[in-house]
Formats: sequence, structure tokens, C-alpha cells
Amino acid sequence: MTTRGTPGRMIRIDDEMWALYDQACAEAGTTRTDDMRRHVHSRVRAYCKANGIEMPKPKPRIVRRKSAAKSTD
Repeated sequence: MTTRGTPGRMIRIDDEMWALYDQACAEAGTTRTDDMRRHVHSRVRAYCKANGIEMPKPKPRIVRRKSAAKSTD
């Protein structure tokens, strides 16, 4: 499952490693997705800093809200 607006990425990891990774993340109070995302951001931040590259700015999120129900007084 992917978040709307965020492309899904495919990686290949064997089932036993994936299950253990899930357990390790759960014990750390996170999810595999959040853990991998933090790792990627950390690596990119270090790479940019070492090479004098500006970090990409996060794209603004669009939050769609349901309109309020009309009252019939």
C-alpha cells in the first residue's frame, strides 16, 4: 500500500529477513516504511552535506477535508 501522491518503490528482500526486520522495527516502535524512509533521508542528508549540495525541499502536502454538513434550521 502506498500513500497518495508518493510513488511506491520495489525492493527485493527474502521473506525471513523481511519478517525479522518487521519484528525489529515493531520493537523499536516504528514501521518498516518509516524506518527505511528515515534511513534514506539520513543518507541523502549526509551525501548532500559532504558534496555541498542543497537538500531537496519537501513538496507541500495537500490535505483534503470534507465540507461541513449544512444545517437545516
